Amino acid sequence: MRELVLGVAMLLACPVSAQEVRQSAPPPGIAPASQTGWSITLGAAPVLGPAWQGSREMALSIFPDLRVNYGETLFASVPDGIGWNAANRDGWRAGPLAKIRFGRNERNGGSPFLIAGGSDALEGMGNIKAAGEVGGFVEKSFGPRRAWRTRAEVRQGFGGHDGVVADLSAAYRARIGRAIVSAGPRMTLASAPFMRTYFGISPAQSVRTGLAPYRAAGGVLSYGLGGNVIRPLNRRSALTLFTSLERLGGPAADSPLIRERGQRMQATLGLGYGFRFGL
Repeated sequence: MRELVLGVAMLLACPVSAQEVRQSAPPPGIAPASQTGWSITLGAAPVLGPAWQGSREMALSIFPDLRVNYGETLFASVPDGIGWNAANRDGWRAGPLAKIRFGRNERNGGSPFLIAGGSDALEGMGNIKAAGEVGGFVEKSFGPRRAWRTRAEVRQGFGGHDGVVADLSAAYRARIGRAIVSAGPRMTLASAPFMRTYFGISPAQSVRTGLAPYRAAGGVLSYGLGGNVIRPLNRRSALTLFTSLERLGGPAADSPLIRERGQRMQATLGLGYGFRFGL
């Protein structure tokens, strides 16, 4: 089963697709998703976080969350992308994956679900189109009750950017009463074409913004911690409180855009509700 809401927070912290696909045992009190049939989860999550990745201004967005699963084989959602568990045994999952990375708008930061706040710090940088990202993932759950989970994704972008992005994460999950608490570190790496798209400053952008030209290199995009608490309401619905604290890596943090108009530390807080039903 896929967690009901987790993953939505990263849509705003990095105005793109969520950076992790979370797969785990169902929370206590919620019936397991069908092992062979289709299941759908509908939800929504108000999220407070940076208006764009690297922003010092906060914004409030309400993200819809539609998730479709076919047993433990196929999954699809905006934060998780579309994927196939081609391998799924002994705690291992691996397969192909495709995601969408939302564009960045120079007027307000770019979240398509913005309801309050925003940022004008991108004026003169121009808009960045939405991008598709295709690649694959591998995940391993281990330990007592398979409480530990590690995951790696690598994706090639097209459209809005043509760089390579790699997400690495680890998490420990524990049950406390009827709730599930999960937390752990995460890191995102990106190639030079990605960094230049989002953090580089061309001569033309320099003229429009007054920022010094900057040719970003590849490397660590961000690193930090994330956590969530899932509280089932009944066998089909749950509330999820999620948060993350991340720090931009050197290639992004060294950009004049971040040094003069943004900040390295990025914090996100959200509360989601999800309801699952089968077909």
